[in-house]
Amino acid sequence: MKPTATKPSYVTPAALRQFISSALREDVGDGDHTTLACIPAKAKGRARLIIKDEGILAGVQLAPLIFGAVDSTLRVNILKKDGARVKPGDVVLTVQGSARAIVTAERLVLNCMQRMSGIASKTHQLAQACMGTRARLLDTRKTTPGIRMLEKWAVLIGGGHNHRFGLFDMVLIKDNHIDYCGSASRALASAKYYLKRKKKKLRIEVEVRNLEELREVLREGGAHRILLDNFSPALMKKAVSLVNGRAETEASGGINESNIRAYALTGVDYISVGALTHSFRSLDMSLKAF
Repeated sequence: MKPTATKPSYVTPAALRQFISSALREDVGDGDHTTLACIPAKAKGRARLIIKDEGILAGVQLAPLIFGAVDSTLRVNILKKDGARVKPGDVVLTVQGSARAIVTAERLVLNCMQRMSGIASKTHQLAQACMGTRARLLDTRKTTPGIRMLEKWAVLIGGGHNHRFGLFDMVLIKDNHIDYCGSASRALASAKYYLKRKKKKLRIEVEVRNLEELREVLREGGAHRILLDNFSPALMKKAVSLVNGRAETEASGGINESNIRAYALTGVDYISVGALTHSFRSLDMSLKAF
């Protein structure tokens, strides 16, 4: 998948305002006292955001909103868009106006863009490894509390796809659900009954740990997707053949840069990688006055 600047439906103006307000409240508290002490109130300034690493850029659409929340008179000029390939020395944006406001907003802008760009870069790397196959790269719920919206947005920018956003928008029957319920088929039957009783139209995915559980789920029927957890590529290929289009298939567990191509070649529909949002390296960048 190619990097994209598309903004997903869950990134709403209200959600962004809430995030920025909470983040600034956490950071600024009762005042940025260093800035208030050192920079004259009427001082004007300008700064540019400079890339110090190679990767895929993400979070650009967020930056003007943060600057604007600190001071609505700040003027931001965007020079690079989300999804762009960047290298050291590239200037992403410039900002000018109140010097105090620029310095106060600096760290929140950088924190968001560095993390989002790191996720987008890792996603792009793994998505490229799946090129030419039917497999689509997915994120997971292994995200940072409070900023899941930004992290999943970054996955899309990097060319990946989002799995469910939270616990509310899909039924995903995992190993603990199965063990507490008694069996995979019993858990699946219970989920189907629950959705019917509650009149909810949610997709059902079931995790299986071996071919025996897979056959059990296929006999019960009604799963939209089957998550094949910790299968080897050879066993994954056999499982995909066994499913034979009766449900979507998803590979998960221990998948990384070294083996994702082998999994993609098994014919599986999706590959989910938690490392996209929990083991990325932030893209280095800085905001410098000029």
